[in-house]
Amino acid sequence: MDDAEVLRLRNLRNIALRARSLAHSLDSDSAHPVLARSAVVCWTIARITTGRLRAHPRLSYQKGPGPLRELADRLLASLVALNARRANRCLSVFALELQAVARGVDDVRALTWSPDLSDDLGRMQIQISRLANELEPGALGESGATVKPRVQATVCAAAGDSLNDLSDENNWPYLAI
Repeated sequence: MDDAEVLRLRNLRNIALRARSLAHSLDSDSAHPVLARSAVVCWTIARITTGRLRAHPRLSYQKGPGPLRELADRLLASLVALNARRANRCLSVFALELQAVARGVDDVRALTWSPDLSDDLGRMQIQISRLANELEPGALGESGATVKPRVQATVCAAAGDSLNDLSDENNWPYLAI
């Protein structure tokens, strides 16, 4: 593991812990179970990255976040949660934080060489996308936009559609050498 990967893992851990603190602050008087499940997913991401960092042979890379970082995250999360409650936008504010976690997971997963880490973060990506899909209608409802139900994309083939014609004359290789 090189220095750049260690920095990416530390950044992901910090983002996940910040999102977890925000979820706890918003979940204190909320009836949304998505926030509690998001806090668990963020904690899992932080544990995965911390475990990976602690396996590094250099002692300076094995350090976890300090108590000052935890206090700062809680304070910032409390202020953001207070502001979000005043504006009645709790879910939309947390949806933005969850998107930041998803981007961080995407970044680390795309640039890692470890298949174990990639698999673990891939499972977390699936859970984050499920949570984001659950948060989306509530977040759109808070912003005043009309919420449209998600429609599954279906492929309808017309009788004379040339794209769906799979005869032998249309089946030729793209890179014929």
